[in-house]
Amino acid sequence: MLLITLALGLILLVAGGEVLVRGAVALAERLGVSPLLVGLTVVGFGTSTPELVTSLQAALQGSPGLAVGNVIGSNIANILLILGIAAVLTPVAVSRGAFKRDGTALILATVATMAIVLTGTLGRVGGAALVLGLLVYIVVAYRIDRATPAALVEADSASAPVMPLWRAALFAVGGIAITILGARFLVGAATSLAAAAGVSDTLIGLTVVAVGTSLPELVTAVMAAIRKQGDIAFGNVLGSNIYNVLGILGITALVKPLEVPAEIANFDIWVMGAATLVLAAVAVTGWRVTRAEGAGLVALYVGYTGWLVAGAV
Repeated sequence: MLLITLALGLILLVAGGEVLVRGAVALAERLGVSPLLVGLTVVGFGTSTPELVTSLQAALQGSPGLAVGNVIGSNIANILLILGIAAVLTPVAVSRGAFKRDGTALILATVATMAIVLTGTLGRVGGAALVLGLLVYIVVAYRIDRATPAALVEADSASAPVMPLWRAALFAVGGIAITILGARFLVGAATSLAAAAGVSDTLIGLTVVAVGTSLPELVTAVMAAIRKQGDIAFGNVLGSNIYNVLGILGITALVKPLEVPAEIANFDIWVMGAATLVLAAVAVTGWRVTRAEGAGLVALYVGYTGWLVAGAV
């Protein structure tokens, strides 16, 4: 039964990712903003919803390792695994101007999160600061994008057929709903299988749940890469990571202050910081993520996961 649920979740994620990308690109056309900005807002927030639901539930149920590990693990997976797979499928172009804005925002958000996590406690004051940072970022990103003529979307009838605004919005919202439902099925089944193995909630959060809740980002990035919408794929990873550390951790801490597990503060938070620097490095070298670099990112993720599993044995 669990295997059937896993398969159903994966099918829903694939279908939802396709619908979400179609709707996001069409929304960009109709609203006169770039696909990157849509990826940073509609797609980024929508595909981060599974992380929010999971972390809130874990915090309220007294599992801080799962709540924090889910976010930290998801950010690591987004950069190393998801962007890596998307780049292996097709090289991902990086907009120089957009990366200076959004890449800088991600680096600052990551540093701020690391500083708070390393105190050992994620309280309401820290949570409020993170959420405020997210709101400021959204406003600044929107204003810059609207003020930049080069950022305006150029219609591509082959990859993004014109559709009415209401239908584009329906596609975007519907795609988000389908991906969340698929993630719920898959994560629920995967968590049950992992828990039966007797591992800690922190390890489950960093691996099974982190990858499971990141599957919407994976499917969305892959679908965007296949459809040659590189801005959506790259913007989705940047946006999701920014939302994860500022929005998900921030909102979770506002609802329920968290004690950060020592293993996360001592190791995994540093891996997240290093992964963010690697992301910046591959982005600025040629302003694209090549297939070779994508394969390297995936290899790093496999090594990280292997290290965690080996340490738990």
